[in-house]
Amino acid sequence: MPAQHDGQGDREQTDQGVGHAGSLPHLRIEVINVLPHDRSSFTQGLEIAGGTLYEGTGLRGSSLLRAADPASGAGRHEVRLPAEFFGEGITVTGDRIWQLTWQEGVAFERDRASLRELRRVEYPGEGWGLCFDGRRLVMSDGSDRLTFRDPVTFAPLGEVEVTREGSSVDELNELECAGGQVWANVWGSDEIVRIDPTNGQVTAVVDAEGLLPPEQRAGADVLNGIAAVPGTDEFLITGKNWPSMFRVRFVPA
Repeated sequence: MPAQHDGQGDREQTDQGVGHAGSLPHLRIEVINVLPHDRSSFTQGLEIAGGTLYEGTGLRGSSLLRAADPASGAGRHEVRLPAEFFGEGITVTGDRIWQLTWQEGVAFERDRASLRELRRVEYPGEGWGLCFDGRRLVMSDGSDRLTFRDPVTFAPLGEVEVTREGSSVDELNELECAGGQVWANVWGSDEIVRIDPTNGQVTAVVDAEGLLPPEQRAGADVLNGIAAVPGTDEFLITGKNWPSMFRVRFVPA
């Protein structure tokens, strides 16, 4: 999704603030390590698989898919999307990678080893975030809904409305499937929500406010990018045009 505007993030944090009372578990971020991140990357998707960090970026004319070292962030190789496409979320399915586009209604299927384009599949509406739960693709489109898709054909298999204590959660963005749950950045805010995909209910809220130090805020855009570290309870998280990635745990607030 494009850059934050009109103070929307501040409004969302006021209206749906992490500190509000309620039965919903609230989590905070415990930083384990700080890693470098390419500040030119308008991050849209982040995933670790097979010892490689994959990152998809946006903006027309500069969207790309990059394979990098997850420990250092150093790029190994990358491919650029045609200039007319605004890249969005990505996910790995076996030896393939799917990459969404924002308003072009096209998903790119790529060879995971080379990142070479294999085919394009069309879909209606917008593309924001994408993850793979082992059986199905889970896709967001900026609304309060997650769409399930076949990982081979990309055909829709159903959808679920996401709610937080009875209220709809709009602007679901980057997704990560981990532990049977879906973790989602909420665009324009410093929140990450954990979603039960069986019923769409938010089961926890992570407060990531203040993660990026004030001295690094200049030129940085919104929090976006979450990747589970395989074999651990840890995640890599970053944001659009952030100079750092953070290896973190989500712990009780």
